[in-house]
Amino acid sequence: VSTQSTGNSVYVYIFYAILTTTCCHSFYDMAMNYPSHRAARLQQKVRKMFYFGYDNYMEHAFPLDELNPHACTGRGPDTEDPTNININDVLGNFSLGLVDSLDTLAIMGDKEEFVTAIKNVIDTVSFDHECTVQVFESTIRILGSLLTAHLIITEWTDIFGIRVDHYDNELLSLAHDLGSRLLPAFDNSLGVPYPRVNLRRGKSEIYNRDMCTAGAGTLILEFKMLGRLVGDPTFESVAERAMDRLWEMRNRTTDLIGNVYDLERGEWSDPMSGIGAGIDSYFEYLLKSYVMFGNENDLHRFNTYYSAIERHMKRPREGGDPFYYANVHMDTGEVQNHWIDSLSAAFVGVQVLHGDLETAIHHHALFYGLWLKYDALPERFNWERRMCEYSLYPLRPEFAEATYLLYQATKHPFYQYVGETIYTSLERFNRAKCGYATLNSVLSKKQEDRMESFFLSETCKYLYLLFDTDHPLNRREDFIFTTEGHLLRVDRFARERMNVLNKDVRTANISHLFTCETFPRTRQQTAPFSDEFWSQVATMINLSV
Repeated sequence: VSTQSTGNSVYVYIFYAILTTTCCHSFYDMAMNYPSHRAARLQQKVRKMFYFGYDNYMEHAFPLDELNPHACTGRGPDTEDPTNININDVLGNFSLGLVDSLDTLAIMGDKEEFVTAIKNVIDTVSFDHECTVQVFESTIRILGSLLTAHLIITEWTDIFGIRVDHYDNELLSLAHDLGSRLLPAFDNSLGVPYPRVNLRRGKSEIYNRDMCTAGAGTLILEFKMLGRLVGDPTFESVAERAMDRLWEMRNRTTDLIGNVYDLERGEWSDPMSGIGAGIDSYFEYLLKSYVMFGNENDLHRFNTYYSAIERHMKRPREGGDPFYYANVHMDTGEVQNHWIDSLSAAFVGVQVLHGDLETAIHHHALFYGLWLKYDALPERFNWERRMCEYSLYPLRPEFAEATYLLYQATKHPFYQYVGETIYTSLERFNRAKCGYATLNSVLSKKQEDRMESFFLSETCKYLYLLFDTDHPLNRREDFIFTTEGHLLRVDRFARERMNVLNKDVRTANISHLFTCETFPRTRQQTAPFSDEFWSQVATMINLSV
């Protein structure tokens, strides 16, 4: 295979990754454009992928929370073992698979099924259960989705054109009920919420001592929007208090924050600082809170953290340009371990929204290389040993999200080819009898009988929008995605104020669905990074050429 037509060997990797769906396209074509007919075909393939999971969930699992794609059955919380937090943190007998998928149905233009789904939620979903759930998961998956569906019906008729006859704010009432049941988590003097609540009785005694930073710092968008929609400032107050407390708990010398806080002892039980699991969406929500509501404190805090991350975590590969973000001690900046995790791919999207586009492009290349190596992202990759350390892949959406956002920022066809690679891998290795399954190991490709709800709410959604280039959402700037991929509206006055001030968010469009004016069109004719850089990435992760 020759790369002389483009001078970019990175396209060799794309070619092999999507060989089964590529026909007679030169590398020059791949650099210059992603044909519209090809995008339309992939859009429909992603749509079919979503419905294969969704329809099987509705047939075999609803009203339970999740689908077992091998057994073709549903699952709810583990009532026999309340300490099984791997299951019970997420599943609360509230039809999670349906609720989390609502806005994906609307985005795919399925008005009829969206209306049917809304009626199913209104008729069947209740939060009056003897279930202990995680505040973070219930907020981003359930509360956020209910708020989005309510906005689709009541405020975004110009985008989606959906009417639900006789709708009387039932989804907002459900969101208010859930939010109220989560409030006991904030009943302490520290200002940092407990990680779990019992939906019926309030505060839980199950594993309720340690709270991760992301768990406390990823509530502000949903809680603040809920409070404003129902006219109750309590929700905004408790979420703001948690954000204030987390800011106070950082190390004042390094400006880094730890991973897990011991609520009983009032100290960090895990002082590791990073951009991945346990912290990731805290940084995301600081920036998005500023975008949504115009709070200058949130922007100042984000910028402070971002500078600290670049200063203490960013590690260039010795003898080359590729970099990674190491996990370090919050007090010293010293490296704590030798792995990066799959959740840190979401930070690429944060960098896009922040306007640090070049860093985002080169950061994304690392995860693209890992995807080519494994046809998935392992939960952990050891950058020192250049091998997989924790091989699970539970259908996470972060890499698809980052790819979509970079395409929106650059309109570079490279990212649509990357998206096709993601789709091809999912179809080949994750498709099961009744849906799509977690990979127990990215090495052996052995599947596990579980389909997490975020596959339908995020992974499919971002891939669909990547290929549906004419979708109305791709041309608007009055909303933002939550960390679970749900849509919330941007405060109009905050947006006008930022446009006037031209502050530090340097993107051309504050929704992070934008075409960045600083990305030159001429760069769409070659790979977004050099051959030399890509070769160094391959060496860094031991990717065979």
